[in-house]
Order: sequence, then structure tokens, then C-alpha cells
Amino acid sequence: MIKSLSVVVILTTLTAACGQLADRHIEYQQETPLAFPVITALGAAPISAQPGASDSQRMLMAMRASKLEAYRELAERVYGQRIDSKNTLSAMVAQNDVLEASVQGVIRGARVVKTYAVEDTYITELSLDFAEVYATLQHTEPKQSIRSVRYLW
Repeated sequence: MIKSLSVVVILTTLTAACGQLADRHIEYQQETPLAFPVITALGAAPISAQPGASDSQRMLMAMRASKLEAYRELAERVYGQRIDSKNTLSAMVAQNDVLEASVQGVIRGARVVKTYAVEDTYITELSLDFAEVYATLQHTEPKQSIRSVRYLW
């Protein structure tokens, strides 16, 4: 009985040791999506409402504001928008209603398609091609899947 138990313990130890000594070779392959969307965003800012001492300064500020607005819209479309709400009721009557919206994200690879003024509004059009975003990310964080695994003894 003790002899057969010791044989089982020795075989179990050898099997576990062989499993730890075995090495494996993993082969990866690149995964490329079938299609890449192109999304656009439009940002607008009133020229006369911008701070500045002259019309040209107000125009430059409106250009910057419209570009930031377009980037915000792109970020909303890529990452979504966070909505926080708080309501207060007293005697089943709404007393206070607060709604906050925010967006957070990084937009890489967006291109300015067109910038122009229409009456008192400055407009910026942006485009984001996900094929370019994918190519940029492949250099920093390549997406791969396992093609095969071979165990070497």
C-alpha cells in the first residue's frame, strides 16, 4: 500500500515537473477590420460675441472656438456623452432640476475639411477617418490575435 502510494506521488511529481519544463511557441496574426468609418463634425461660434479689441481679434477667437466645438462634437460621437442629473421634489412638486453633460477623450488624426464665415458665425468642419486612426494605433498598440500555439518539449 505504501509502495503504490509512493509510486503515485512520484508519477504525479514527474508529470507536474514536465509540464513546467514544457515551453510553447505562440504565433500571432494581425487583425484588420473589414471597414473603417469616416465621421464628420461641425463647430460654430458667433464672431461678435467673442472678446477682443478689434474685428480681426474677434474673428480669430471665433475661429478657435468653432474648432474646439467641432472637436468636442467628434469626441461626443466617438466616446459618447456623460449625463448627470439631480432632481429635488417637495410635496411632489419639482423644486430643483440640474442636468450636466460632459465628454472626455482624445481625438487623434482629425483633419480640418473647411473653415469659413457665414454672416456673424464662423464655422469649422472636421473629418475623422478611422483608417488613419487604426494605422496610427497599429504603431503604438498593435491589435493581434493568436494564430497557433505549439508546445515544445
